[in-house]
Amino acid sequence: MLQSGDEILAVDDIYGGAFRLFTHIYQKFGITVTYVDTTNAENVAAAITPKTKLVWLETPTNPTLKISDIKAIAKIAHDNGSLLCVDNTFASPALQLPILLGADLVVHSATKYLGGHSDLVAGLVVTKTKELGDQIKFIQNASGAILSPHDSWLVIRGVETLHLRVAEHSRNALAVAKYLQQHPAVDKVYYPGLTAHLNHKIAIAQQKTGGGVVSFTLKDDTAEAAKKVVCSTQLFKLAESLGGVKSLLCHPATMTHKSIPTEKRQAAGVTDSLIRLSVGLEDVEDLIADISEALDTLDSWQLETVALTSSFA
Repeated sequence: MLQSGDEILAVDDIYGGAFRLFTHIYQKFGITVTYVDTTNAENVAAAITPKTKLVWLETPTNPTLKISDIKAIAKIAHDNGSLLCVDNTFASPALQLPILLGADLVVHSATKYLGGHSDLVAGLVVTKTKELGDQIKFIQNASGAILSPHDSWLVIRGVETLHLRVAEHSRNALAVAKYLQQHPAVDKVYYPGLTAHLNHKIAIAQQKTGGGVVSFTLKDDTAEAAKKVVCSTQLFKLAESLGGVKSLLCHPATMTHKSIPTEKRQAAGVTDSLIRLSVGLEDVEDLIADISEALDTLDSWQLETVALTSSFA
């Protein structure tokens, strides 16, 4: 829907795939992208220009779960004559309805919570008006981005249980987040349902619950420590996806956000030790025990490393 000379104003903590598409595909056709910390709507107002045709939000973001005020940013975008698009994958329609908050377009990776069973790849765009919908439909038909009948059926099947699953995902995730808050090996915990989370008040105003994703960093802020943890769990399987009934975890710095330059990634909060959990529907006590055992192996691994270093010294 954009053309050469147009600008996109995008959230700085952006999904790696979106960053790759904006930077390596759209920019070579003359569409420029500016990244901004959208947790403060004033940053959006300061960065928007007459050439900005699209404001691109994720809220919560992937993977630091930053929360942006959809209603406030919608007003800024519309006063500028821009469209607001919200990637609502993490919250899903069960928790958040961006169009009712002022968004013009809503994007979902239906692979995630809408499908809910990690057995399809799909995406969709919801539009506020029929006119926008007709434009998207034309582009979809012209480019051939058509979902197969079977995958369409899988999404429909998933949507039928969405509200039940997301409610349980959220309950489990809150319990896991509270456990991580008090663990001595953990530095920061990112979860919108925690009162300490940045923009928690905005989150509870526009979301029903905190959702099913929790991210955290380690006090040993190294990729090696994070990899030790993500490779030591039993119930949490190491994979890039999320939103399914089974728990997954990943190391964004080397997986989902690897394509983002290191300085830009770290400035957005995606540090080397950050771990993202997609909390599933298993028994929450089992999930906490699994994380606990993985963090315990980190302690023993650190001791072994110190002993090995001392022996060489």
